[in-house]
Amino acid sequence: MVKFEKTVLPNGLPVIVNYDQSTPLVAMNILYKVGARNEDENKTGFAHLFEHLMFGGSVNIPSYDEPLQRAGGENNAFTNSDFTNYYLTIPAQNIETAFWLESDRMLSLAFSENSLEVQRNVVMEEFKQRYLNQPYGDVWLNLRPLAYKVHPYKWATIGKDLSHIEQATMADVKAFFRQWYCPNNAILTLSGNITVKKAVELANRWFGEIPKQHLSEKIINAEPAQHEKRFLQLERNIPANAIYKTFHACNRFDNDFYATELMVDILCGSNSSILYHSLVKEQKLFNTINVYFTGDIDNGLIVIEGKVNESVDIQTADNAINELLNKVINQGVSEMELNIVKQKTESALQFSEMNIGNRALNLAYFEMIGNVETINHQMENYNRVTVDDIQRIVAEVMREQNESVMYYCKKGGAA
Repeated sequence: MVKFEKTVLPNGLPVIVNYDQSTPLVAMNILYKVGARNEDENKTGFAHLFEHLMFGGSVNIPSYDEPLQRAGGENNAFTNSDFTNYYLTIPAQNIETAFWLESDRMLSLAFSENSLEVQRNVVMEEFKQRYLNQPYGDVWLNLRPLAYKVHPYKWATIGKDLSHIEQATMADVKAFFRQWYCPNNAILTLSGNITVKKAVELANRWFGEIPKQHLSEKIINAEPAQHEKRFLQLERNIPANAIYKTFHACNRFDNDFYATELMVDILCGSNSSILYHSLVKEQKLFNTINVYFTGDIDNGLIVIEGKVNESVDIQTADNAINELLNKVINQGVSEMELNIVKQKTESALQFSEMNIGNRALNLAYFEMIGNVETINHQMENYNRVTVDDIQRIVAEVMREQNESVMYYCKKGGAA
């Protein structure tokens, strides 16, 4: 149970506080409701670029990291398809330093040609190192556009093409900042040794005068239903053949979200799960196999990915996955299998609540998806899931007509 109080400043900034006097620290989290899904298809990678630019200094504070480190704090950030998140942890007595730093870069980020050039080069190098110059690095650059034809989830957070960041202008960057980085498009959460009274007082002092902005709603086209299997085969310099299978699934707001998460765990959440036990331990077709659900704001994907053992034909390995999925569709799963993953989920939720950084992030996330109160009702939703729900979702989602499959093969070893 996460106890919290929520206040909304006149400029639209929600301030959510979880007071925990058992720790000498405070975690501050600022979530901006902008991710890769909000980008223009011809100017992708901007949300991620901005994650880097936000550490380049503001008008009044040339270096973000230096004063934070002097105050004993540490920080980081991440970007995904749905949002951009900045977080820090700092001794409670120095928390005002965090308010000062975060409010100043929200109000007046420094836009210099030097900062843009430095961060542009950092992002371009990251693109090359992580996605182009390592084994399996370009998997999602190819798998996303195979699975998505319309929705902006078809490009990765890093961007659709390296040239989009390479050609980004100062005007582009400033326009992106004005459109998305404002109090009424952000969520401020705090967890740790700070009272609600003090947190709201500091939020009003440092964020209260930042003006709200008009948020132009970007129309995001829904991905059409998929009605036929899609296939792609690539050859690369890799040590082992791999299979990647995606199936269109529900979104974070759907009634089936909790059942879908548990279903994925039943399929491949442990060494004794259905796919891992059969395909890795018994049949020895794969050396690794994983299943996960993206759980995005808009309709996401269930992904099955596995590296095939050296002597195994990749088509044989793929057929074995399909046979197991059909077995679940026809026979369902047991109450015991479902109860095991429910217990595992409950433990994971309780463990997550022990960390003030996780609490601050989770509060921001649940506020973003529409109701911060939901954070304390997750297990109730998981417990409502039945074995019939699991069987129905596998049958509805993991159909051949809803599948995009990519064979990622060693050069000269294609199927």
